Amino acid sequence: MEKSDILSPEEALLEVHDGSVCFDHVCFSYGKDQESEALSDINLHIASGQTVGILGGTGSGKSSLVQLLPRLYDVSRGELMIAGHNVKEYDLKALREAVSMVLQNNVLFSGTIKENLRWGKADASEEEMIEACRQAQADEFIRQLPDGYDTYIEQGGSNVSGGQRQRLCIARALLKRPKILILDDSTSAVDTRTDYLIRKAFREELGDITKFIISQRISSIQDADQIIVMEDGEIVGIGTHEQMLKTNAIYQDVYETQVKGGENNA
Repeated sequence: MEKSDILSPEEALLEVHDGSVCFDHVCFSYGKDQESEALSDINLHIASGQTVGILGGTGSGKSSLVQLLPRLYDVSRGELMIAGHNVKEYDLKALREAVSMVLQNNVLFSGTIKENLRWGKADASEEEMIEACRQAQADEFIRQLPDGYDTYIEQGGSNVSGGQRQRLCIARALLKRPKILILDDSTSAVDTRTDYLIRKAFREELGDITKFIISQRISSIQDADQIIVMEDGEIVGIGTHEQMLKTNAIYQDVYETQVKGGENNA
């Protein structure tokens, strides 16, 4: 289905009650050619508040999977449910307010940090902004800037580092208080210590939000409730970090390369 065909239904649901997700035999193709499916027979059940890590190579279907949640695209076959309802039953604006997505290269706009953050929530109080930035590990570096939260950000965020841009974008997404938060390789420019602190804050303070973390780094997803390994549009492994180390060859190879390799270079 083309993006232009995605509309709110009549008598649409106006509220997403929780972040539970169910993929029921979901298939998806970007074009009308069903032979070239980006996703094939995806079955996945996620309880509200869980953290889901997603690992896979380029073209494995990671981003396609999460783009179905806010209906950036619609499934070709099967059914995708959020909070017990098919995503097609929701008002589109309400659904997208409930699903926050942070991409690797999310955009910052020219204006102050406060103005950028309020793109997430227009009437956010200063306390709410500070809290979101603290959870995203952005508050400390913001306070070190000459004008703090009133610091002017150049178009595209060219006057802050890549890691700082990513943390500001995560904070902006958190201000929406979404039911589902998607991080699509959006801590790639953040050092491993800061990445750990972000995940720690998510785990301890955002237990009501369902979190999808797409990452090429094992360290970014190893404490997830479920880890999904994808290849060629299919889920080829699912389980905890410990389970995947025992049962999934792709996960084992990535782990050996990153963890063992890191030890050898230390």
